[in-house]
Amino acid sequence: MFFDIGPLELVALVVLAVFVFGPDKLPKLIQDVMAFVRKVREFSDSAKEDIRRELGPEFKDFEFEDLNPKTFIRKNLMSGEDDEYGLREIKDLRNSFDLRKEMADVTDAVNGKEPAASAAKGSAAPASGGTSAGSATPDRLRKRDRLDPDEPPPFDADAT
Repeated sequence: MFFDIGPLELVALVVLAVFVFGPDKLPKLIQDVMAFVRKVREFSDSAKEDIRRELGPEFKDFEFEDLNPKTFIRKNLMSGEDDEYGLREIKDLRNSFDLRKEMADVTDAVNGKEPAASAAKGSAAPASGGTSAGSATPDRLRKRDRLDPDEPPPFDADAT
């Protein structure tokens, strides 16, 4: 029904209201509550009309539900229409990033493997400055098989 109140709960509330207020005062109470709800709706509608009137004719189609961020995003960013604010370009920019591929390339570089981007292009010439002859991965990012005899084992503060 409304507010997640089922029919059984609604009947229980009516029975409870009859017990609390009594059958003779309950109709007057319901009338008072309904009058209050009507007054609140009238006040809300008049406030909305005042705001629309003050905003001017260019905002005649303004809906207050659009002020909700979820509604704004759904209406402007998720629709397939182009608009005057360039929000379509934001959607295209968001779709142009492939973060999984970028993360896979970083992971491969840390693990000493050739990144997927350069593997797809073939073996690229290594860049100067700290790279080995056979790989485009810098020496610091490559894993070594063995330590030098006088080198202490690496210390991992997160592992201890």
